[in-house]
Amino acid sequence: MIMKTAIYTLTSELHDERAVESVTRDFLGSLGVEYIFRGSDYADYGSHPLSLIYVRTGGTEGIFQRLLPMLMEKSRQPFYLLTSGKSNSLAASMEILSYLRQEGIQGEILHGSRAYINQRILTLARVEEARLQLNNCRLGVIGKPSDWLISSNADYGIVRERLGIELVDIPMQELLDATDDCTIYGGLKKIISTHQLSGFTLRCFDLLTAMKSTGCLALAKLNSEGYVAGCEGDVPAMLSMMIARSLTGFSGFQANPARINPDTGELLFAHCTIPLNMVERYELDTHFESGIGVGVRGYMKEGPVTLFKVSGDLKRSFVAEGTLVRNTAEPDLCRTQQVIQLSDPSQASYFLTNPIGNHHIVIPGHIGSLLKEVLCIQAISFRGRSAVVRRS
Repeated sequence: MIMKTAIYTLTSELHDERAVESVTRDFLGSLGVEYIFRGSDYADYGSHPLSLIYVRTGGTEGIFQRLLPMLMEKSRQPFYLLTSGKSNSLAASMEILSYLRQEGIQGEILHGSRAYINQRILTLARVEEARLQLNNCRLGVIGKPSDWLISSNADYGIVRERLGIELVDIPMQELLDATDDCTIYGGLKKIISTHQLSGFTLRCFDLLTAMKSTGCLALAKLNSEGYVAGCEGDVPAMLSMMIARSLTGFSGFQANPARINPDTGELLFAHCTIPLNMVERYELDTHFESGIGVGVRGYMKEGPVTLFKVSGDLKRSFVAEGTLVRNTAEPDLCRTQQVIQLSDPSQASYFLTNPIGNHHIVIPGHIGSLLKEVLCIQAISFRGRSAVVRRS
């Protein structure tokens, strides 16, 4: 991973510059990360995926306070205060962080062993790069959510404010017109180009009556090509897929639980499409419910996975890690089927007592902590910005 981290400094004029510079070289060199050193020049603060403020000495609290209004205009990131623990830098960082919290602004002190700081910077850089991918992207809602998804709408304003994602309503007729001279896949590519989309969710069951076909294979291909392509017009599922893609490069498998064992934490998920870049092999079958068109039966590599879902108002989320123990091919279920064992079996009760809709996203690997970081940073950035507006 190529780090794109910028390091800025806070230094009291009372300290010897040569001594401070020597400590700076030794400390930053020991962290084992690539960075751009900006020193006290904050002109481009916030323009890099991750900005760190290295509090080099004590007596810098007032300097930071004077800089704060300008820094808040430049970036929505939390303030990450890096400290070596020398020259009262930790004490100053604690005073600064306390002030930020009083103002409703989020921050964190990066302090501890070199290994701890290294890993924390790597994590934050990955999370901030994901956040930047989400910001200002456009996602289409083609044909509105399916009639049975009565809890799967979204608050467009909150999504824009919290995630930076613009949701665009697109009539189903526009897709039907776009497929007059090509396939469903070709029609969706036209929609993506016309509306400059990073992804979409499709009211796909309408294609069964309008075109006597399905979108399952087209969605599988588009997901593997770098877009987010969701089913049934499920907007929260699409948002969850977009967050997953920003962190992993995979949209994830949008599926619904078919069976749950609340005692053991074993779940069976199924759906008729899956991104082709997530499977080792796949077969084509009919669409399960209708028996027509094409459904995709994909076989994903067994191993660690993460289950994920956000609500349409972004007030709730579900994250659970587990293991894909086997792929199945039962004839009375949607074609791609995965048996997943939760790492914490008690989390199975969520699906039976307080679920966020029926669709959930299966993501390769254990990325629970990264997902929580992204959601936390988006929430606190939103609150922090509000706090500053109230003070102005």
